[in-house]
Amino acid sequence: MESMKTTIDIPDRELADAIRFTRARTKREAVVVALQDFNRRKRMAELVKHAGTCEDLVTVVELQKLRRRG
Repeated sequence: MESMKTTIDIPDRELADAIRFTRARTKREAVVVALQDFNRRKRMAELVKHAGTCEDLVTVVELQKLRRRG
């Protein structure tokens, strides 16, 4: 994984909360975990926009029937 070295000013209270919520051992770890979580949530939000737009997907009921048939 590539990384980018940068210097930023992060408010102490926000960083302290990030460390506490992520249970990180370092400031860097807290920032990385917070960024990963943010990006994951944004990717999920993008996927939700497409929910129900594919008509070729199997429904839960159809999937259960297929599984019963073996």
